[in-house]
Amino acid sequence: MTSNTEKQLLILQQNQQKRSKCLVYTRVMGYHRPVESFNIGKKGEHRQRTHFKEQHD
Repeated sequence: MTSNTEKQLLILQQNQQKRSKCLVYTRVMGYHRPVESFNIGKKGEHRQRTHFKEQHD
């Protein structure tokens, strides 16, 4: 019997070719920039930000 984690790893390995990289952009000083280009400090700061969802009536 395999554990849930082993099943998840097997599924990920089987679907590896279907996966693609997802770029996350954020607005910095009036323009959009990919988060992956941030330095270590800025990446940590981005992780600590509070994200919100705007409610529509």
